[in-house]
Amino acid sequence: MSDGLGSRFWKTASDAASSGIVIGGVQWTTLVDYPGKVAATLFTVGCNFRCPFCHNPELVDPARFAQALELGELLDRLRERAGFIDGVVISGGEPTIQPALPALAKSLKALGLLVKLDTNGSRPDVLRALLEEGHVDFIAMDIKAPLDRYDEFSGVSADTTEIEASIGLILDRAPDHEFRTTVAPSLSRVDVLRIAERLVGAKRFALQPFRVPEKGLLDPTWETKPALSKDELRTVWEEIRTRFADGGVRG
Repeated sequence: MSDGLGSRFWKTASDAASSGIVIGGVQWTTLVDYPGKVAATLFTVGCNFRCPFCHNPELVDPARFAQALELGELLDRLRERAGFIDGVVISGGEPTIQPALPALAKSLKALGLLVKLDTNGSRPDVLRALLEEGHVDFIAMDIKAPLDRYDEFSGVSADTTEIEASIGLILDRAPDHEFRTTVAPSLSRVDVLRIAERLVGAKRFALQPFRVPEKGLLDPTWETKPALSKDELRTVWEEIRTRFADGGVRG
């Protein structure tokens, strides 16, 4: 069975939660989620942010949670594909709120797979532990807004000291990394420039145009709000591109 998140093996959410990690979907093959690699992507269920422009509401809103995959069968399938794919992307939701994330990453590494983690950067303690244990090869962090506007775009009272700490950890310790910003409604050119200024020294920075998928956003009231166009983002990128080794407007 498949949908926008890929194949599913049905299991009760309560049973999945007892394993310490809940995975709601998988994309068996992606050429875009792990730069330069052929990968599979796992989508964890649950998030500590409530970004109104989130395009995966079924992974974020408890009322819409997708049913969970059977983890053992999922790992068996990935083992079979280990000769075809280079790595696995663990995305979400927010993976760092899953208690068994380190164990999952370790299991994937044991299969000879590279591990990329997508995160909102709210749990630097988890990132630090993963990096110290060598469980991740690539970290991609979403930067929602300039720090003084984080509550507006994260949908919660965000601890920006944790966001700052995660940025520092990734810059200093991640084997490979990227930062990316979905330029949501009301984020201006100046806001993007402010974000870029904080990320100077990063290997890769990507700007992603705001879009509304068919399934809608977490907050439907944001679906009709205007945002910077792709052409406008290209113009902004030309202003900041010399600050980064790689990056650009994506999507």
